[in-house]
Amino acid sequence: MSDDGKKAVKAQLAAFQAALAAEHAAVYGYGVVGGRIREGRRTEARSAYDAHRARRDALAREVRDLGGTPVAASAAYALPFAVTDSPSAVRLAAELEDRVAGVYSDLVRATDGERRRTAAGAVREAAVRAVRWRGESVAFPGLAERASDASATPTPTVTPAG
Repeated sequence: MSDDGKKAVKAQLAAFQAALAAEHAAVYGYGVVGGRIREGRRTEARSAYDAHRARRDALAREVRDLGGTPVAASAAYALPFAVTDSPSAVRLAAELEDRVAGVYSDLVRATDGERRRTAAGAVREAAVRAVRWRGESVAFPGLAERASDASATPTPTVTPAG
């Protein structure tokens, strides 16, 4: 494999690992959401939780296919704000989706072909879930959090605690 080919695989692997880490955090975050969300939205939270678990498992397979060892989930994650009731759980769910969309937009840039199509589909799914949680959309899903503070390093997910 050429040096350019090795660099491309390395870049793809890094993007897949970042997406996997984001999905680990989203799964954790939806556990918190599920514990605080009102009864009428629990099915929606469960559906999102299941979707993130499926994406997480698929990403772990992709990492292995690229010759890497999938990044492990942290034991706990620091939430971006206190989640004490249903409205704050809804805010967290929207935040999780925004952050996952951002990481998948990086994966879109790092890949091509079927992997790019899959990553673009993940951006779209996260954006749709964010709209459902928030009740409004953003112009460029996956890029909105970067537009608000261009100098900040993008945060792929809630951060590991500790």
